[in-house]
Amino acid sequence: MRLPDAQVAVLRAASATDAKTVEQLAAETDRKPETVTRAAFDLRDDGLVAVDERTESTATLTDEGREYAAAALPEVRLYRAAVDAGAADEPVSMGEVIGAAGLSGAEVDIALSNYARKGYGDIDSGALTADPDADPDADAEAAALDALADGASEGGDGGDGDAGDASDADVDDDTLDQLERRGLVDRDERTVRAVTLTDDGVTAMMEGVETSETVDRLTPEMLTSGEWADAEFAEYNVEADAPAVEGGRVHVLRQAAERVKDVLVGMGFREMDGPHADAEFWINDCLFMPQDHPARTHWDQFALDVPPVRDLPEDLLDRVEDAHRDGVGDDGDGYHSPWAESVAREVDLRGHTTSLSMRYLSGQQVGELEEPQRYFSVEKVYRNDTLDATHLLEFFQIEGWVMAEELSVRDLMGTFTEFYEQFGITDVRFKPHYNPYTEPSFELFGRHPETDELIEIGNSGLFREEVLTPLGVDCDVMAWGLALERLAMLTTGAEDIRDLHGTLADVEFLRNAEVTY
Repeated sequence: MRLPDAQVAVLRAASATDAKTVEQLAAETDRKPETVTRAAFDLRDDGLVAVDERTESTATLTDEGREYAAAALPEVRLYRAAVDAGAADEPVSMGEVIGAAGLSGAEVDIALSNYARKGYGDIDSGALTADPDADPDADAEAAALDALADGASEGGDGGDGDAGDASDADVDDDTLDQLERRGLVDRDERTVRAVTLTDDGVTAMMEGVETSETVDRLTPEMLTSGEWADAEFAEYNVEADAPAVEGGRVHVLRQAAERVKDVLVGMGFREMDGPHADAEFWINDCLFMPQDHPARTHWDQFALDVPPVRDLPEDLLDRVEDAHRDGVGDDGDGYHSPWAESVAREVDLRGHTTSLSMRYLSGQQVGELEEPQRYFSVEKVYRNDTLDATHLLEFFQIEGWVMAEELSVRDLMGTFTEFYEQFGITDVRFKPHYNPYTEPSFELFGRHPETDELIEIGNSGLFREEVLTPLGVDCDVMAWGLALERLAMLTTGAEDIRDLHGTLADVEFLRNAEVTY
């Protein structure tokens, strides 16, 4: 029997009694694993060998995972520091505990996001409490990291001791899934193939097997010389494994943002832009939000330690102050609360992109605007929220407004209906709401395709007279702020906003998620 060289080598190295893996055969024959795999499949098709397959799963600690295995998870360190600070008896300042725990940078967000999830305690208004009955020594994720680290140091399933590679057989799958989402573990599933000689293979070896000279490609030289006519060409096995290659792709949030822009431009809107760090005047005061409103404290906003803004339009500043102090119109009453120009000039990271709307409506950004006008933005905003499945410290807001005569709630709802239908979302719900700057006001809700729950996707309303009159706008303006991440959750089926971006993002999910519309 004459066979190609690789098949002969595999046939001679294989055994009728002991199954040998492709890796073992590759080492014995000094050939690449893919070459041995191809030869084994060809021999199997001829009935000379049997190829058994099984799936082997391994878990590999990432650099971050090894760091936490050695120093403890951030949330565990936070809990222990909280207990030491007395948080089991009464709330303790979050900053004090974070400092005592030695947390910094991304570790702070990681600790805070997992602290309440694991039942270690509560975080509210910048203070921590600790559950005295919590047991960090029984933390399943910490135990799994230790087990994988121990397995790696002992060699694991072929690990080298430094790579953090170990079998995941003794670790709960749910725990491994969580560690993988957190980027602490890389999981790998590979197909292990074992080759055994069949009776026909043994017979062929006893009768003798010779190597045939084969070529794997047709060259110009072979065509010129005529050698191709007598050549024996190797067969190709299209079922042989090939290495997986993950190419780059546009992030799912960027896909969603670009799609939103396309939809709104198609609806006649133009795009706005402006500063991320801005004066409180544009962020809050122009929106008729009182300066002692709780949302304007450092618990909800990020204040910057920089010099105050000097170049605010003085006439507009005076009109906004008058609206706050005395109201607008004959029935206006204003706010019976303090107002100071120094506060208006302080600089914060914008908590919403409505600061851009104020700049444009006032004429400060692109000059005076004549109705009708439609503008939008898809920009990042920053809020000092508690991290959970639907909240992040920074996210993208879809800002939009329409300036025209005699606008109504019907126009507002119709705009949302048309917008969300472009993404296949037809069950948008509206709930009356209160905002200091719009009346009437509505929250929007959409139904999640996986959980069937209604989740809040935005806020909207018609700007109040106290907002528009100081800006010099004498017609109606309807406006909204929608969350891009919440829209992406509805279109991709993501159940946790942290799967989309941040330190806990699920990379595998992002590789396969698509924005549907």
